[in-house]
Amino acid sequence: SIQRRLNRVLGSSRDDKLLALVDVEGFVPEEVTVTVKDGKVKVLAEHEEERTTTRGKVYNYKNIQKEISLPPGVSEDEVTYSL
Repeated sequence: SIQRRLNRVLGSSRDDKLLALVDVEGFVPEEVTVTVKDGKVKVLAEHEEERTTTRGKVYNYKNIQKEISLPPGVSEDEVTYSL
């Protein structure tokens, strides 16, 4: 479940200063972009899929966009992330 996964991530975190947890399940790391700019952390994940069926081509597209403001006093240089 999501709660168990969150507890596992928080429990394995070396630092208790976790700002956000974004679920990008179903995306490969190359499809996920994280930027830190203007006091905000932006997460963008995009996945495109094309497959051929007996009725023709089927296209699948999904994306996630999240924007999180940094708390006061947190420098953009201090932000780290992992997938």
